[in-house]
Amino acid sequence: MAMTYSQLYSAIQQYIEAGDTDFVANIPNFVKAVEQKVYNTVQLPALRKNTTGAATAGNKYLGIPSDWLSTFSLAAVNPTTGAYTFLLNKDVNYIRESFPIPATTGAPTHYAVFNNTAFILGPTPDAAYSMELHYFYYPESIVTAGTSWLGNNFDTVLLYGSLIEANMFIKGEPDMTATYQKQYDEALAKLKVLADGRDRQDAYRSGQARIQVM
Repeated sequence: MAMTYSQLYSAIQQYIEAGDTDFVANIPNFVKAVEQKVYNTVQLPALRKNTTGAATAGNKYLGIPSDWLSTFSLAAVNPTTGAYTFLLNKDVNYIRESFPIPATTGAPTHYAVFNNTAFILGPTPDAAYSMELHYFYYPESIVTAGTSWLGNNFDTVLLYGSLIEANMFIKGEPDMTATYQKQYDEALAKLKVLADGRDRQDAYRSGQARIQVM
């Protein structure tokens, strides 16, 4: 059953039975905390995005989109033939050791996450390459959007996760937190079966999260 933010907001108040100003003001924070937890626990295929950028000759860095969460694939498009080369993901130390001289250029074959705003490429590009990034991203929160994929498809994850946060905020009974935690864990397990199980059956990339399903 789909749940909008307005419905989620009301449900949290009804379950917790708290209506003081401080509690109400923090409801958006409860919800956002759960969204962040879920997006960092389950790789949802519905939350993938494609974007193109440009690697410039002599510049070993490539910008990362502001809503980037993790990379699914990064490809360099040959400026002459249009052929795609999917880069291998390594760490920064590997890039530095394998391509120690930044001035030595070539077609990029590897990349690493340099920081939260840029990838580092190896070797340094020898020409201008169109780069195609397929990545998991932080979608707009249901708090500001009003609806979301989670709210439409797995509202129980949002509800029970928010209730855990809310009950801890009011220093509620531990047994209620445990009850909400049990419901949340069950809902999250079902979500993982879908996202990391059924939606991975025909996946080519073996490095992504995958669980066995019947």
